[in-house]
Amino acid sequence: MPAKKRILLAEDEEHLLEAIKLNLELEGYKVSTANNGKKALQIFKEERFNLVILDVMMPEIDGFVVAETIRLENSEVPIMFLTAKNTNEDKISGLKKGADDYLTKPFNLEELILRVNNLVKRSLKGDDLKEFNSYKIGEKTIHFNSFELVNGDESITPLTKKETMLLKLLIERRNEAVSREQILETVWNYDVYPSTRTIDNFILTFRKYFEPDPKNPVYFHSIRGVGYKFTDQH
Repeated sequence: MPAKKRILLAEDEEHLLEAIKLNLELEGYKVSTANNGKKALQIFKEERFNLVILDVMMPEIDGFVVAETIRLENSEVPIMFLTAKNTNEDKISGLKKGADDYLTKPFNLEELILRVNNLVKRSLKGDDLKEFNSYKIGEKTIHFNSFELVNGDESITPLTKKETMLLKLLIERRNEAVSREQILETVWNYDVYPSTRTIDNFILTFRKYFEPDPKNPVYFHSIRGVGYKFTDQH
């Protein structure tokens, strides 16, 4: 017997959660459920999934932040939003956060199942999807999967997981200011609140790694009253 395809379903309306779970199980899927965003992230880190289905308006951490956090660590797993937020701006925001599909409530169950089947099929074609594995800044290359910084002379500097996640967030949002709140949500997941000084120290470390002159940064900038910005012309 082939292994069942696995789906993570995050929805805070209990009756809807159970109804969707039942119908997906009838289709042969193994479904793990979460009723808030924080629990969804915890489950995602513990198991491997072929699809993540997220409500947007959830307790603890909203679905948009959950999607963005997942995308920092996994660029392959398909993500679908299933939400009452139905404006064009909401849909565009969801897709920008890394979603592959966006279905609004109320929805047709048959349409949901068809979309789920299509996304799961896509997840099985991992070779066709590009992983955001590395990024070059100056003469140095960040390898996100191995948590390493390879210098121009081929020497290697190990990176911590938090350093790697913060670098990935800033690089994916390059040339945009990223707020401290967003960094807390996506990199720290609200588990521990680092002080502003803690995040500043990360930025200072990045300047030592990458800047020709750390006192006059060209890549990593602090934006007073807002957060931080990575500037590059990639």
